[in-house]
Amino acid sequence: MSLLDWFADRRKTAPVVRPLQDAEEGDGLWSKCPECGEVVYRKDLVANASVCGACGHHHRIDSQERLRLLVDPGSFEALDEELTPTDPLAFKDRRAYADRLRDSQLSTGLKDAVVCGLARLEGHPLALGVMDFRFMGGSMGSVVGEKLTRLIETATERRLPVLVVCASGGARMQEGMLSLMQMAKVSGALERHRQEQLLYIPLLTHPTTGGVTASFAMLGDLILAEPKALIGFAGRRVIEQTLREKLPDDFQTAEYLLEHGFVDAIVPRPKLRSTLATLLELHRQPTAVKA
Repeated sequence: MSLLDWFADRRKTAPVVRPLQDAEEGDGLWSKCPECGEVVYRKDLVANASVCGACGHHHRIDSQERLRLLVDPGSFEALDEELTPTDPLAFKDRRAYADRLRDSQLSTGLKDAVVCGLARLEGHPLALGVMDFRFMGGSMGSVVGEKLTRLIETATERRLPVLVVCASGGARMQEGMLSLMQMAKVSGALERHRQEQLLYIPLLTHPTTGGVTASFAMLGDLILAEPKALIGFAGRRVIEQTLREKLPDDFQTAEYLLEHGFVDAIVPRPKLRSTLATLLELHRQPTAVKA
């Protein structure tokens, strides 16, 4: 059988390859990079932390894959898994908020858009929150804010560093002011954590926008970002219409923010674990000496 015949036969039995924004989507053997168009074997893509080997494009990954890449196997201890969002405003636009919540919970297996817990990274203990963009665009509602606040408070009590992986479209409009309140609540918990001279690192992934950017995403002692991640508050079109001027092509990218001092370092995903391990080692809390 020729190579062309093999591919023709494979097309009859395998799903059609399509550009993927999320590495976990699709069931085919191959993935097509949305940035450069390179077609890669899916197992090779996953083995490279879902980063395109041709152009370096970082495919979006879910919270479970993020945990697999970051923490020591078997070390993650989830916190507050039982917290579930409600619909206090009985909000409805084209669809009822309650229906949107139910659909997101069924499709992701999550209660809300963040997974929080205690873990170890190369042996270093830390408190970890991972936002999941699949759940209503990673939007921050009252449960997301409550889980992050409890995580930070636990870290303060146990004198642990905090790492939050940000991936969000911002505050969840379906909860109105209850959502916006989470910005101040999480920020307050981080200030108490800072007063204890404990380390907080936010990792900004694509995208990190809105109320998340305007609060805990930008309050880190060290702010890391993945390459070419979209990071900002208002949308590009809104800013251009307000200022009535054209913005640079790379505006609101991780590289633009690094150049202008809003981000401390851009770390490719395959190097992220080792980089974080080094930072945790450098900021390790000294062991108390007993008298």
